[in-house]
Amino acid sequence: MSVAMLAPSMAKPAEAGPARITPIRHSLQPAFFVRDVPVYGDLVLSPMAGYSDMPYRLICREHGSAMSYTEFVPAEAVLHGNHKTLRMLRFDPGERPVVFQFFGSDEAALEAAARRLEALGADIVDLNMGCSVSNVAGRGAGAGLLRDPVKIGRIFRRLTQAVSIPVTGKIRLGWDDASRNSREVARVLEDNGASLIAVHGRTKAQAYGGQADWDAIAEVKQAVKIPVVGNGDVRAVADIERMQRHTGCDAVMIGRAAIGNPWIFRRRDREQVDLADQVDLVRRHLALMLDFYGRERGLILFRKHVVKYVKGVPGAADLHQRMMACQEADRFVDLIDEWEASVNGRADNSRLSEN
Repeated sequence: MSVAMLAPSMAKPAEAGPARITPIRHSLQPAFFVRDVPVYGDLVLSPMAGYSDMPYRLICREHGSAMSYTEFVPAEAVLHGNHKTLRMLRFDPGERPVVFQFFGSDEAALEAAARRLEALGADIVDLNMGCSVSNVAGRGAGAGLLRDPVKIGRIFRRLTQAVSIPVTGKIRLGWDDASRNSREVARVLEDNGASLIAVHGRTKAQAYGGQADWDAIAEVKQAVKIPVVGNGDVRAVADIERMQRHTGCDAVMIGRAAIGNPWIFRRRDREQVDLADQVDLVRRHLALMLDFYGRERGLILFRKHVVKYVKGVPGAADLHQRMMACQEADRFVDLIDEWEASVNGRADNSRLSEN
């Protein structure tokens, strides 16, 4: 099977051409509103640097993620019209509501960038106050902003006055255990016009280690009237309901657990998904990546996804090794076809043995 047969070409400009997807709506009524923007569902793909590009967001929206957050982009790069940054902000109209996430520490630059993001078609703009990496947080952006709630208030006052669309924020519990201030920050956000808060239940110092504190997420939910989205340690479908019960959050944001397992947005664990369906999705995701990035770069970037897709499947070790060594897009498609044939062969043998 050739690569060209796998999927139609994606629209190049933001919102150019027909929608390529039909998002799942788990309810006819919105689960909640981001100010005046209805959100039809209570599960959301977390914005993840290097993962939350348009191809992967499309896959997750098809499976039930209720809204699309882009990868975070620097405010200065938005203002400079950086080509890579603009590519990261491309979206399919079927993804709406789409949230453009950005970061920075300069108040004037953030305000100007928010205006630019609105002009580029965002339904919502979200300020990242949760990134823990040193070259972001250490410069006063991302989680670095949590050290200065007064500055956060000034920024959100400027942002909400600068644009007509909702402005939201994604936070952590604080810089470290000695300075946990998520309730204070949440109140500052609400008081200065924020329309939603997403809370990762760890401090900056924790990064992704340790255990997420769902009690702290519940405290944020109780402290404000605007919607709160909980994030952290949702690894399986059962965790979704546990977090909702524990925190009372309006929605659950899922990040690393969704990589290689977008079925979690259908409330299906990986082991509940037929292997043939897994193969079909790998084929579709690859096609979207090749179309979006080009054959060479698309294949390279897809590898980090396929590692997760094939983990735990029969013959995974050999399949993983061959896929990582493959340099040709068409040959990679052949490997997927071989995987599918082996899946079908095992199913046939299983039926024969039962008879």
